[in-house]
Parts: sequence; structure tokens; C-alpha cells
Amino acid sequence: MHVTRYTKTAMLLHWVMAVGIVANVALAWLWPTFADENVRPAIDTHKSIGMTLLGLAILRLLWRFAHTPPGYPASYKGWERTASHLVHWGLYLILFAMPLTGWIMDSAYKNAAETPMYWFGTFEFPRIGFIMTMEPGLRDRVHDTFGAAHSLLQWLLYALLLLHIAGALKHQMDGEKELQRMMPGR
Repeated sequence: MHVTRYTKTAMLLHWVMAVGIVANVALAWLWPTFADENVRPAIDTHKSIGMTLLGLAILRLLWRFAHTPPGYPASYKGWERTASHLVHWGLYLILFAMPLTGWIMDSAYKNAAETPMYWFGTFEFPRIGFIMTMEPGLRDRVHDTFGAAHSLLQWLLYALLLLHIAGALKHQMDGEKELQRMMPGR
């Protein structure tokens, strides 16, 4: 039997992560408009979602290696298959790079020791100790470098998401049941 749909676990991970990504992008775009007393909670929520996405990315990659995804329909051209692979692996890279650069940047924040990071307000999430204890000048450079990388990666994320969504919609409009491969239900 030829599998044409993703597994339910793959679908769940895909859609939970998609919601998390949209929520984190929205928070990052919106917190500059928040009243001062609401900025820190928004940033803390952004960090919590980011660390959750990192954990889910690990699970997703492990699931991906253990479960072969469905093959592409025969109608897909070679360049479309190649583009799809590049976009998907680029998104996997971003799913790791965004939270890791954010975690490093946050660990290098000058007041990190005085402002603990809590996962959705429940338990203290550790920062990276050796970064927190760096000489202040080096720590500031690490903060700025990884902050710049985090910002640059957001634009790559936007581009890859646009390509991912456009590709799925293009194939759907071409008559392939592309969206149904990743949608729960029948």
C-alpha cells in the first residue's frame, strides 16, 4: 500500500509547531506596541514558546528519521521535488537555529542573573551558564552577535514559510491533494 498521507503524529507536530511559530512571530511584532508592564510577560512567553518549539523540533526530527514521509505524487517535476526538499530542510534548520540563537542571546543578556527565565511561569528554565559568566565585554558581543543572527533568521523563516505555503497551495490548485496529506481527518 502506497502511503500518501503523513502519520497522525507528524500532523500533530506540524500543526502544533505552526501555531507556536505564528504565536511567537506575532508576539515579537506586537510587544513594541504593548504598555511597559506587558512587555516583559510577552517576552517571557516568547521565550517559553521558543524553548517548547526547540523540544518539539527535536521530537519532530526523531520522528522524521524513524518514519518515512509519503512520497511525492508522480506529477511533481524534478525541480519541484528539489525545491521542496530544500525548503523543508531549511525549515528544520530554522526550527533549531531560532531558539538556540535566542537562548544564547538571552543567556548573554547583561541582567540574566537577576531576571530568571520561567517556562510559562512554572519552573525556572536554565540559561547557558558559561555564557552568563563570560567577561562583560565578550558577553555583550555574544549577546549582540546572536541577537543579530536571531533577527536575520526571522527573515529567512518568513521566506521559507512563504515558499512552503505557496508550494502547497500551488500543488493544491494543480489538482493534487497536497493539503490533505498534512490535514487530520479523512
